Amino acid sequence: MKDRILQTLRDLRAYALAKGRTVEIDYHEETSSLMRFANSAISLNTNEHLIRLNITAYDGSRKRASYELITDLDKFDEMKQAVDIAAEMAQVAQPLAYEPTPTVFAESFVDESGYDAALAELDNAEKLAYFNRVAADLETDEIRLSGIFSNGATTIAQINTHADHAQYFKFSDAQVTAVLAHARLKWEVLTGQSAWRKADLDPAPLHRDLAFLLERYQQDPPLQLPLGAYDIVFGAEAIADLLNFMNWIGFNGGSMKRGFSMLGEDKVGQKVLSEKVTLVDDPERPETFPFKRDFTGIPRRPFPLFERGVFKGFIWYQDDADEFGAQPTGHTVMHTSLVMQGGDRDLATLEDLVRMPRQKDLLYIPYLHYMNLVNPSRGVVTGSSRFGALFLKKDGSTAVPYNVRLTQSLLDIFGDKVAWLSKQTEVCNTSMSYGPRNPRAIVVPRFMCVEGLEISHSNTSY
Repeated sequence: MKDRILQTLRDLRAYALAKGRTVEIDYHEETSSLMRFANSAISLNTNEHLIRLNITAYDGSRKRASYELITDLDKFDEMKQAVDIAAEMAQVAQPLAYEPTPTVFAESFVDESGYDAALAELDNAEKLAYFNRVAADLETDEIRLSGIFSNGATTIAQINTHADHAQYFKFSDAQVTAVLAHARLKWEVLTGQSAWRKADLDPAPLHRDLAFLLERYQQDPPLQLPLGAYDIVFGAEAIADLLNFMNWIGFNGGSMKRGFSMLGEDKVGQKVLSEKVTLVDDPERPETFPFKRDFTGIPRRPFPLFERGVFKGFIWYQDDADEFGAQPTGHTVMHTSLVMQGGDRDLATLEDLVRMPRQKDLLYIPYLHYMNLVNPSRGVVTGSSRFGALFLKKDGSTAVPYNVRLTQSLLDIFGDKVAWLSKQTEVCNTSMSYGPRNPRAIVVPRFMCVEGLEISHSNTSY
């Protein structure tokens, strides 16, 4: 299949050259399977296979236009027509205010190291068996299972008329979310798992976490927390979601130049986060579905973003670098491969956290819900707790808090208020279900304790 894809792109390039077109051709193919559960039954079981072709054509050096279609490898005439349409659109495009750098691949590059056919082609019986093990003996007439098991493969290939080389990437991925909800009381507990190969799938830790949370939610009293400041322990998924926003409004050079970042150029080399925070874009970590070359052909290496709290520099897409006169950093990719280092607190499981001796009350927030930006230039985001929050009292007892809302700056959350990080780290899948398949994951500490964060709202019920 790989050879056929690459030959089709070469033939399309030859057609564009014969017509005098200057084009860049991006190929995206996905096979996606989704098994969805609701009310302890399969509510949806679907598969799809899609091929997207995006043609970017140039008229001169500053006029360009893109045309995308969903197609099939047997429809070569349709692809040729797309080249012509994109070229016609470029003729009437508004010229850019800057000179874009043409992509010239110095060599061909193929990377299929992130693909595991056993995971991509996992059958329905195996997925159902996995979910049955996750929820074994946990469901009742009132406690019902819901969730998703998404798996598939993504193939990306690129070629252009500037050089006769091509790039080719292939990934497999799976994302699992399992929820147990009380039909009458309306509380929910959740857990999940990310996988880039079949060997990563293990229902045992999901079952363990759900069983422990069910025990707490059924035995411990609920309470509404008073507004005020709390020491908060964020779970891995919450940390990953917060870093996702930082990926957008923190260290992106184009966002910074457009006034959409909490950091300025004067912050490079300065300590802006806690010295406990070290964050790297690391394409050598296979669990993050990494691109080892960017889409302009630049080899990708580990790129430090924060080192013991010191900001090391912005990432630059090629197009943003062209517009603002910066140097591209090999980040013209669909996603980064963020890895946040762990700390020195030995906490392998949620049970370890709950049973840990403590001298203060702690609010545990494993997931953030309904997140959004409030003020990107100050790094302020908002989100509510949900899915398994716990209030860990200093006397050793626990309670179940109703949802609370945080509205805080990422500079504070990851700043000097960070008290400790767990030694253990976890892979959190941050893939979206909208648009072309783009598997993403972030490696983060399993727990992060931040002192003195204000909650802005506190619900009176679940």
